[in-house]
Parts: sequence; C-alpha cells; structure tokens
Amino acid sequence: MRIIGGKFRGRRFNPPSFFKARPTTDFAKESLFNLINNRIDLEGTRVLDLFSGTGSISFEFLSRGCRFIVSVDENSRYLSFIKSTSELLEPGHKIIHTVKSDALKYLKKAELNFDLIFADPPYDLPEIEQIPDLIYGNQTLKSECIFILEHSAKQNFSKHPHFKEVRRYGSVNFSFFL
Repeated sequence: MRIIGGKFRGRRFNPPSFFKARPTTDFAKESLFNLINNRIDLEGTRVLDLFSGTGSISFEFLSRGCRFIVSVDENSRYLSFIKSTSELLEPGHKIIHTVKSDALKYLKKAELNFDLIFADPPYDLPEIEQIPDLIYGNQTLKSECIFILEHSAKQNFSKHPHFKEVRRYGSVNFSFFL
C-alpha cells in the first residue's frame, strides 16, 4: 500500500497478511483525489471514512491536511493497523480516530458533522443501496457535506435525489452525492 499524494506521498505500508480487505487501486485513488481537490480544500476538513479496511483512504486524507478523520470498521485488527500507522505518520497527533462498529449501525446513530464522507463497502454488501439514504436521512448531516460511495458497476445510484455524478476507473466506480 502506498500513499499517492500530499506530505506523505510515496510512503509505503504493508498491511498484515490477515487483511482480507480490497484496497482501492492507486490509479483509482489518484483519480479520486484529483476530483476531490478540485471540489474542496481538504486542509482542515472533517472526514468520515466508512468501511475503512486498510486505512488507505484515511491516510490519503491525513496526508492532504485533513484535521479530523474518523475511520469506521468492524474489524478491530484492521483498526489497530490504522491506529499504529497513523501514529507512525503523525506521532503524538490524534487526527485519525478509529471506531469499531458496523458502518450501517454507525450511520443510524452517529452525528454526521463532517465535510466529506467516503464509503468503500464490500461490493457484494446486500445493503449497499441503503447507504445514501442512511446518510441523507441523518438529521445531523451538514448541508454542504460531500458523500462519495465506491461501488461496482452493478449498482446505479443515478436516481437518488442527492446523486451528482459517477466516475468509473476500470472496475472501480465512485458515485458523488451532494
């Protein structure tokens, strides 16, 4: 795994062999962050990373100056890796906060006071279609929040009232919601 941009650009980390997560490809990450950087100044933003897995996306946000990142995953071993890696990157700074939770349950109960929300659920997650509704049904969601959902080509979110656009990079699709 490699951080592709920002102040930690080029830093490599090897997730332990027990990881079964599907990290976002470098090509897709680079394209995604080019799009994000054209829409929002990440310096000082608050980000929620759902289904964080390896933490690859959280580390990209950290590298680009986000001031507060919440990484949510239900696997405590994944979260330990994220926590230890973030400590290597920013010793003594608590910028990435890990939360052990099912991401869908988290969305139902948490305050969504974030500038940007990113979700990379398993592509075969049966409830994947519900994620935008869980986010936009949350009364604490900031009105200017950008939500990005990574998914396979099987899903089409274009009929959702908050859908803005989809970008495709090989087998990786990013749907943007506003």
